[in-house]
Amino acid sequence: MKKIEAIIKPFKLDEVREALSEIGIAGLTVTEVKGFGRQKGHTELYRGAEYVVDFLPKIKIEIVVNADQVDAAIEAIIKAARTGKIGDGKIFVMPVEQVVRIRTGETNEAAV
Repeated sequence: MKKIEAIIKPFKLDEVREALSEIGIAGLTVTEVKGFGRQKGHTELYRGAEYVVDFLPKIKIEIVVNADQVDAAIEAIIKAARTGKIGDGKIFVMPVEQVVRIRTGETNEAAV
């Protein structure tokens, strides 16, 4: 099993969720996060004063999938989240050693 973490632009969340649902991935965790990469923030004007916004709002999506679903999930995320502009985000894939569903006690693939 693998855990996929994707950092995307906030307005792309619904499109990514729908794309993952279409390939059979029903469960995901969404967190509002802030960060920056090559964008390095931007400047804004507030009450006549200019200030720098270093950390931009992003969405982190976390899903756990079987190893055979990883490529399809990554492709779905890329297709739905890409705008072609800087700041589209990143996808990280990590191994998952064990999963336990608290309510039933099911483990691993049965718990995903």
